[in-house]
Amino acid sequence: MTRLNAKTIVEKDPKTSSVSVTITATAEQTRDAYDRVITDASKSLDIPGFRKGSKIPANVVESVLEKGGRGGKEFLKKQALKQLIASVVEPALQDDPSVDPIGEPALTQSEEILVSLFQPSEEIQLNVKCDVWPEVKWVGGASDGKAYDGLEGSYTRKPFNQQKMDEAIKDLKDRQAKLAPKDGDSPTLEMGDACVVNMVGFLADADGKKGEPLPNAASGDQVDVVMETGKYMSGLVEGLVGASVNDTREIKVTFPPNLRDPALKGKSALFDVTVLSVDTRILPEINDEFANNVRPGMNKDDLLEEVKKAVDAEDAREFVGARNKALETSLAGRIEMVIPETLVKMQAKEKFAVMLTEMRDNGTPDAEIKKLVSPENFEKYVDVSRDGITRDLKASLAVEEIAREENIRVDPQEVEEQLGNIKKEMQAQGESDIDETATRSKIEATLQRNYVMDLLAERAKLEVKYQEEEEFDEGLMNKLMEEQIEREKKLADERVEAVAQAAADEEKK
Repeated sequence: MTRLNAKTIVEKDPKTSSVSVTITATAEQTRDAYDRVITDASKSLDIPGFRKGSKIPANVVESVLEKGGRGGKEFLKKQALKQLIASVVEPALQDDPSVDPIGEPALTQSEEILVSLFQPSEEIQLNVKCDVWPEVKWVGGASDGKAYDGLEGSYTRKPFNQQKMDEAIKDLKDRQAKLAPKDGDSPTLEMGDACVVNMVGFLADADGKKGEPLPNAASGDQVDVVMETGKYMSGLVEGLVGASVNDTREIKVTFPPNLRDPALKGKSALFDVTVLSVDTRILPEINDEFANNVRPGMNKDDLLEEVKKAVDAEDAREFVGARNKALETSLAGRIEMVIPETLVKMQAKEKFAVMLTEMRDNGTPDAEIKKLVSPENFEKYVDVSRDGITRDLKASLAVEEIAREENIRVDPQEVEEQLGNIKKEMQAQGESDIDETATRSKIEATLQRNYVMDLLAERAKLEVKYQEEEEFDEGLMNKLMEEQIEREKKLADERVEAVAQAAADEEKK
């Protein structure tokens, strides 16, 4: 219980995440509230003997409103009570730093009784109730850590790509490969070897013969070549297989279509290539010494684990949503929190609006959507969505609390970069209006959430279930997709019809 002053008491109810406020409005406050109501009413009344907008005695205003069927003094007292809530109760809540109200406070007393008790220039006691932001109370968790450490759950993702891992390890070994002259009197080049060559290039003419010489940038002396496909112009290394020192070969190549030089990209060319040396490449073994050469202090296991994470990062990003869902579900079980009804309805209102927008985007006629917009249908939506909304709100509030406890801050530069990207995308689509303040806040909230979820994932005990790789049947996949689209369309039509019928039934009642 908090006593703000001699006549105001705020009592918290953690079971409902609300506060009850008992406040005694002073005689001066009731008089001021009533005077403001009289003044406001006077501005809209046309009374003989008084200029419009001039100060009119309260009894005259009361009489005119009574005769006009607008309730007279009772109506004015109701308006004065609303003034008191705005001028007395709301500031009282704001004065308490431990109270963070949601929505507007509501009277818990009967309005009729309060109207009968209200007298200008006399004290009156007001009892109101207001929902507040809930407090996060942690339960469970690891005994040797924080309550949100060691979250448990599972999610499914695609299998680890071992081929990518092998290629990454091979690339590391290639970078530290050592060269040695190839054995034999006249050794020849094989795939996997290395050589040094002189190259003179020419564009191929229409007959496939040498045409104009290529620029110096496309030719060169003392060029190092590793005999592996995919590293150079298509056809170069293949044309050198079997060549020995001092051999000169005419090799036809094709420049890549994505080459920066527009004069060469996708073009065919002929190269006179002279082999100057032939070497064998000695690839190092992956061991602790190799790992330490990559980075001082690293051992073999550390290196392999780091490469594995780097290789898997791109594939793992596709399943971050599934991972986060598992974390949120586990996180919701680690907190005790009462989500106030006001907050549930605020979130439901946003989701309901999104649902209607998606229905419109999917082709539902405006007339059908309009039928769904009613208080009754919204309440039905709240009831159906309540469990999911409550779970999501618990997770969101817990994430905010974790960010505070862990002192997780968003990098302002990253926020500005994302904001700039959004602006560019909107401009490309012909849109220029953007609420920068709101957009920046959303970006900050999203980034903070991502940081927290990554932290939780590092400390979690999540089971990763890998999808089984199956032979891909494109024809079957297309057929299944068509059937799924048809089913979804049918379900959407049935949903619209059911909700519309419910709305019609309510109207008949």
